[in-house]
This record gives sequence, structure tokens and C-alpha cells, in this order.
Amino acid sequence: MLISMGKKAKEAAYELGIASTAQKDQALTFMAEELINAKEEIIKANEIDRQNAIEKGISDALLDRLSLDEGRIEAMANALLDIVKLKDPVGEVVNMWQIPNGLQIGQKRVPMGVLGIIYESRPNVTSDAAGLCLKSGNAVILKGASDAINSNKAVAKALVKGIKRSGLPEACVQLVEDTSRETATQMMRLNDYIDVLIPRGGAGLIKAVVQNATVPVIETGTGNCHIYVDESADFEMAKAIVLNAKVQRPGVCNAAEKLLVHEAIADKFVPMIVKELRDKGVEVRGCEKTQAIVNDVKVIDELEWGVEYLDLIIAVKVVKDVDEAIKHINKYNTGHSESIVTESYRNSQKFLQRVDAAAVYVNASTRFTDGGEFGFGGEIGISTQKLHARGPMGLKELTTTKYIIFGDGQIR
Repeated sequence: MLISMGKKAKEAAYELGIASTAQKDQALTFMAEELINAKEEIIKANEIDRQNAIEKGISDALLDRLSLDEGRIEAMANALLDIVKLKDPVGEVVNMWQIPNGLQIGQKRVPMGVLGIIYESRPNVTSDAAGLCLKSGNAVILKGASDAINSNKAVAKALVKGIKRSGLPEACVQLVEDTSRETATQMMRLNDYIDVLIPRGGAGLIKAVVQNATVPVIETGTGNCHIYVDESADFEMAKAIVLNAKVQRPGVCNAAEKLLVHEAIADKFVPMIVKELRDKGVEVRGCEKTQAIVNDVKVIDELEWGVEYLDLIIAVKVVKDVDEAIKHINKYNTGHSESIVTESYRNSQKFLQRVDAAAVYVNASTRFTDGGEFGFGGEIGISTQKLHARGPMGLKELTTTKYIIFGDGQIR
């Protein structure tokens, strides 16, 4: 089955790679229309997935990631239309120079070919990934989790209907409906057909793909994100940032999982922020110094500083200064998003320079690490590695380059 899908994807990728921007934009427009037309069917399919998840005892945060309603489907359709408005990176000549023998050498953006995406229970990824891959000229083979299979099938059916209307190959977007681990492992080793594999999900999924794949992998997603509240921080700003980063959508990878507080302000700030977090339903854990300030905080062990909760839980650590904060973050972070709240220019610059992560913020919530928020029109994922892309992966990050050389008879 997968080999057949791979062959079809290769053929579709060639046609898609030479398609005009107008053709791709028309396909995206039709895909958005078909999502809206299929709203009722998608919501019914999603409700089956939701009920199955509830029976399994899924957390509220993860249930939120799985859930679709009319508003979210409309948002998915609008995201496809936003991609239409974006500049097509394919064909862009990013550099050109002449060497002494007269040869003109340039670099031109081209699609990667066939992307494989393995992801967890977020059916909106089916639409976002399909749209971004299509616009960037890549065919895609999608494999979602069993928890969202009914939703994914309904979404993919609508998307393929839109692609078919445009005249582009239906195999530009294919969904693997077999959700078994065996099929996932086979997909990870489909080197003859898949050019790049992108896992989107928790640490377990990403680890499994990295360890088992022979196809080149771009790691995405895991977010043990920190906010450090410095000695000079504005308390009201810090409070707003911490609450937004933790509470708005706790089940996503750019939510804050750990809070570091300078010891000089800990006696005042920690009780205030703990109360505010608890009022929002957040379980607060922490270090021994945090417990000394708020007696009923549970003290965590060393390993938990590296855990991504994906829930209404946060751990608080009191640190000596910005240097200790940076050292702690670089030891336990996952390379995703880190933020400092400070009025000190010196400390903000030190934090920006020394924290090793894809996105580093000064006086802003980590929740902004998102392709849509960055103006990319969505993203295929947040790359937490350093090759081939880092941070939100938009259209440009889904292309590679090839050299184009113009001569007039040169030989070596």
C-alpha cells in the first residue's frame, strides 16, 4: 500500500513542481471551499473521535487539540486562503554571481519533492500541511494518529476533492488510513519515495521517528518552554505574559511549562503569580525555594525540569540571576521557545545571545512561536533542530535550492 502511495506521490510531485502559481492558488481556493462544504460531515466524524477519546480518559488539554467545530473548520479554510496570498517561493533565484571564466552561477528555489508527515491528534494539521506542501510544490503523504482518524479522513476527502477540481493530481495529498505502528515504521523507511519526514507531536513520537527512520528527518514540536522573570521586570507585564503562555492553550508546544524567578523579587512575585495561576486552574509545582515561599507547592525532582506537561501544570524555580536562568534553560529546554521579562537592556541582550533555542523572546509570550503569527500563513511544524530549518517552517523552509549555471561554451 505505502509503496503504491509513494509511486503516486513521486509522479504527482513532478507535475506539482512545474505547476504555475495560479494553478496552485486555484487548488488552494477550491480546497478551502470544499472544507466549508463538508463542515457537517467533518464535525460528525470529529464527534466520533472525541467520544472515543473521552472514553479513554484523555485530558481536557489534549481533547481541545483534537476537537473541531464550525469556527475551527472555517479557520482551517481561511488558513488555506491565507496561503494563496503568500509569495510562491518556487523558482526564486536567491543568488547569482559570475566567476572569472565567465560562467554565471545562481541558486534557485525548488520543491523538496515528497514530504512525509507523521502527526498526533490534531486534525487541523491535515489541512495546514496539505496547503503548505501544495503551495511549495511538494506532494505529501500524511499519517495522523488513530485518535483522529475519522476526522482526518473527512478533512482529507474534502481537500482531495478541491485538488481534483483544479486539475492537479489527486495524489498531491494522500492520507495513510492504516494507523498501525507497523505501517508507521514502514513509512519511516520509504527512502525511495519520501524525501523528507517531519514528525509533529510529543516527545515519544519524535523519538520513535528519529530512532527508526532511514528517511531524513526534521524534528519538530517538543516544547519545554521557559519564562524567566528578571529582577527588574514589570510585575503586571510578567503576570500577563505568564498567564497567557500557560493558560491560553496549555496543550500546545509553545505553551510555557516552567517559570524562573529572580531571587530578589521572589518573595513578592511568586505568591502573586501562584495565586493567579491557581485561579485559572493551574497546578503549581516547584523547587524547594518556591515551597519555602508558598508552603503547599509540591517540590519536583531533577528529572521533571525536563518534562513537557502539555497540561495545566507549571513548575517554578527561584534562581540567583540571569546567568543561572540561562544555564538552567540551556540544560533542560528542548530548543523551542524561551522568554525573558525584564527592563534591563543588558540582561535582555545577554538572554538573546546565550539562550540556545529556535525562538527567544524579550517581554512577550512564547505563544507567538507559530507560522501564522510570524506571517508565514501557517506552518508545517516548529523545527527544534538546526538542519535544514529552525523555528516555524513556512513555505520557504519547505523548499531546497539547486544551482543553475549559464555558460557560452566554457570547458574545464
